[in-house]
Amino acid sequence: MGLSVALYIVPTPIGNLEDLSSRAITVLKQVSLIACEDTRHSGKLLSHFSIETKKMALHDHNERDRAQGIIQKLSNGESVALISDAGTPLISDPGYHLVSQVRAAGFDVSPLPGPCAAITALSASGLPSDRFSFEGFLPSKEKGRVDKLTALKEDPRTLIFYESPHRILHSLTSISAVFGDERQVVMAREVTKVFETFLSGTVAEVLAKVSQDSNQQKGEIVLMCHGFRQVKIEGDEQAIPAKVMQTLTLLNEELPLKKAAAITAEIYGLKKNALYKHGLASGL
Repeated sequence: MGLSVALYIVPTPIGNLEDLSSRAITVLKQVSLIACEDTRHSGKLLSHFSIETKKMALHDHNERDRAQGIIQKLSNGESVALISDAGTPLISDPGYHLVSQVRAAGFDVSPLPGPCAAITALSASGLPSDRFSFEGFLPSKEKGRVDKLTALKEDPRTLIFYESPHRILHSLTSISAVFGDERQVVMAREVTKVFETFLSGTVAEVLAKVSQDSNQQKGEIVLMCHGFRQVKIEGDEQAIPAKVMQTLTLLNEELPLKKAAAITAEIYGLKKNALYKHGLASGL
């Protein structure tokens, strides 16, 4: 049975070639064209499975221009597949502009399920997976990285980042500085490959392990952080976010703790007595 006319989003293996599904192979053999992030890289995979379909390069620098040519093929009744170098297209890879334009032109976009480094790593991390946020790559420059992490500091969801080997120490150091040494993290490296490794512990512990072992500074890396956990006030159901404690601490530098607690409680809608007791317990 032939394929319906559509743009097919086809995930490819992130390491183990056996993870390419039989359906993906069928689609890649039957479409008229495969749009690849890198035709030379994908050529090795396609050759392994004896897929001889015509290829074209589609990446960040030419995606908008190439989209119209793909839409023309769809208009002619031809089907096209989109693949990236590894994993699911569009997840920190090109394809957003192409999919948007194809949909706007009225053609179907049909996704196939398959490998995705972020989801694969999360499933084995031991971190909460009921709520998570995929944040892609952290900024390469320190200020941008710190600003991004600061904005995420009190996000309660598990945070998932991709990271390059030469920046992993910088990123772990920034996470430690912004989130604190005790934040739980898991670093998944070379997932589905021969040297697959999972390191877990506090950010300080993982940073120490990676610093001491140069092998942990190689390969493809998924870095996951436990979401923000609010501090519970003993004997009270309220929770104190870090920003509340920062306000209380600053006010306490100029005012008695009781007055500082009352003002802070008014600002954030908390119980002043509970906040006062928490301040005492915290050594203010």
